Amino acid sequence: MQDAVARKGLVLVGCGKMGGAMLSGWLKGGLPGSSVWVKDPNPADWLTTAGINLNSDFPDAPAVAIIAVKPQMMGDALPQVAALGGGDTLIISVAAGTPISRFEDVFGSDTPIIRAMPNTPAAVGRGITAIIGNAAATDAHLDMAEDLLSAVGQVVRLEAEHQMDAVTAVSGSGPAYVFHLIETLAAAGEAEGLSPELAMALAKATVGGAGQLAEDADEDPSQLRVNVTSPNGTTQAALEVLMDGVSGFPGLIRRAVQAAADRSRELGRDG
Repeated sequence: MQDAVARKGLVLVGCGKMGGAMLSGWLKGGLPGSSVWVKDPNPADWLTTAGINLNSDFPDAPAVAIIAVKPQMMGDALPQVAALGGGDTLIISVAAGTPISRFEDVFGSDTPIIRAMPNTPAAVGRGITAIIGNAAATDAHLDMAEDLLSAVGQVVRLEAEHQMDAVTAVSGSGPAYVFHLIETLAAAGEAEGLSPELAMALAKATVGGAGQLAEDADEDPSQLRVNVTSPNGTTQAALEVLMDGVSGFPGLIRRAVQAAADRSRELGRDG
C-alpha cells in the first residue's frame, strides 16, 4: 500500500459487498484502520470492530476517495464528498453505468477521477477490474488506483472510456453467465440420472477447476479444449452441439454480450 494513502487517509463511501471486499483486502495488506474513513448508512457488524473511522467526519484532503455505492444511490452519496473536488484527492468510482462526466460535474474537470469496473469474484480476491482516468488523472494516479484495486484481484487499463461498456458486458456481468452455466450443467446431469446434490457438486467443481486451469496454463483456451477432445469421443459429440454456428455458444454468447453492452450504453446516457 502506498505511503501517501496511509499518511493522508482513504475515504470509502459505501461499504457493501464490493466495498467490504476491497476494505478487507486493504486491511489484510497492512493499511492501518486508523487511515480509513467509511461512510455507510447500514454498516456491517464487522466494521464496528475493524479499527476504522466509521461514519465520522472526513479528513480535509485524503489521498483517495472511493465511491462504491449503487448507481441509484449516487444522488445521495456525491454531495457528501463533493468538497473533496478541486484538490489533490483522487476520486475513484466503482459504480456501474456512471460515466466520468457525471463525476466531473460534481468535482470539477480539474479533479483526478478514475472510473473502475470490478466484478463479484473480488469478494474472494479473484476479481478483475478495468480502469480508465480522465484528463486530470496522471500515471501516478493510475498506479495508485491499480495498487488499491489489486487487493481484490487483477487490474487492467483501458485506452478509452467507451470500452467500459464491453468490459461491463464481458467481466462485469460475466460471472452471472458462468453461474447460469453451472445451473444448466447441473440440471442436464440430473436429466441423465444424477442426484441434484451430485450433479451440482460436479458442475461447480468442473467450472471452477476449468477456470483455474485456463488462467494458469501456458496454452490458450482453444488448445486446452483440443487437449480434452478425443476424436469421435464423448467431448467431441457435445462440442458439435455447443459449437454450432447458429444454435451453439458462439452466436448465443455474442448476442448476450451485445445485449449487456447495449444496456450499459443506455444506462450511461441515462446517468
